[in-house]
Amino acid sequence: MDDVSMVGLMGRVTGTIGPGLVGEVIVRVRGGAEHFLAYPATGTDRIERGTVVMVVEHLPPRTVYVQAAYDS
Repeated sequence: MDDVSMVGLMGRVTGTIGPGLVGEVIVRVRGGAEHFLAYPATGTDRIERGTVVMVVEHLPPRTVYVQAAYDS
């Protein structure tokens, strides 16, 4: 799956994302759900487990940069 098709997809944090942490998200893609290593898009945000996020960048094969989809 190329970068263009991943950007904008929604997912849910399954492992806390933040500075100095490699988090994890699950994203619905290719007719199923897949896990990706995740980093905060800004580099300084901490995104807790269970938060709905949006993919803003994809680094193949399994890394994404995300931001919270909704203000809290």
